[in-house]
Amino acid sequence: MAKITLDNLAHSYLPNPQSEEDFALKELNHDWVDGEAYALLGASGCGKSTLLNIISGLLQPSQGRILFNDVDVTHAPTAERNIAQVFQFPVVYDTMTVRDNLAFPLKNRGEDPAYIASRVQQIAQMIGMEDVLGRKARGLTADAKQKISLGRGMVREDVNALLFDEPLTVIDPHMKWELRTQLKSLHHEFGHTMIYVTHDQTEALTFADKVVVMYDGRVVQIGTPEELFARPEHTFVGYFIGSPGMNVLPAQVSGAMAHVGGAEIALGAFYGATEGKIEIGVRPEFTRLSAREGLPVNIRRVEDVGRHKIVRAEVFGNEINIISGEDEEISADMTRVTFDAAAINVYRNDWRVAPLGVAA
Repeated sequence: MAKITLDNLAHSYLPNPQSEEDFALKELNHDWVDGEAYALLGASGCGKSTLLNIISGLLQPSQGRILFNDVDVTHAPTAERNIAQVFQFPVVYDTMTVRDNLAFPLKNRGEDPAYIASRVQQIAQMIGMEDVLGRKARGLTADAKQKISLGRGMVREDVNALLFDEPLTVIDPHMKWELRTQLKSLHHEFGHTMIYVTHDQTEALTFADKVVVMYDGRVVQIGTPEELFARPEHTFVGYFIGSPGMNVLPAQVSGAMAHVGGAEIALGAFYGATEGKIEIGVRPEFTRLSAREGLPVNIRRVEDVGRHKIVRAEVFGNEINIISGEDEEISADMTRVTFDAAAINVYRNDWRVAPLGVAA
């Protein structure tokens, strides 16, 4: 297990980068705590896999250092970093049995045969492959082979970190939840430092202690699922986390009031002078339709998703989403929308503005 330090780390795939825009991974300075489980979450091309490959040693960064437990491993080869990595598509030895595939990392290190047998049995049970331990990997389905890859990554107990690069892509949807649960159980039992790359917010939020949200090559927020939901530090976090994501409206902010399209909205806190592109963000869960108060809203359609209704609407030409209860009636006279003041965040140039104090 290891604390992982990213020190002034950045990477460009161009030979002579001239500006920040030339960097696929923009400058990072972070300490990731020993023994925690992290998910790198973001859209395709945001830098997740680039960062993971730098941590694993598959890629040398253009600048900066990476340290394991304060030891500089920036130029150390992958074999010397004592990590296990599971890739998006299965990597298995087709001519070996499932048992031998799982045992391979332990045999390579000369572990005691009795320990190897016990550990392989334990991992096989975890990934649901006890009944095929004696079968050759050749001929197994893609998701079965990926389970072998996952098992081989998890079989060692002494690694500095376990790295997963979208490992459930080829797994049957029914198995995904079970394997995520098993990975979380493994983490709680053995306390490995785990880093899990995904573009799926459900995978990230159910697996990780801390979610590292990436956007345009930079980390925009590291936090617990609760923190990402309640206080998105960047508008992208608000948009990417949640279904639907956070509503963002252009506004002017003065003191404890926001002005949207000429209408006033009470905020739950006081703010100082705000300049630049100012917006307010509020999640659909904290909006309510009304017949008498709030901002004028134009309802475009209502989607019943079973446990609640999603109202697709417009406020002063801006699209917003409103979540209503499954049993809540939406009548024709509901032409206004209100926001929970305590749940409104203020953004300047896409970054959250810290309030100066709580409104009375």
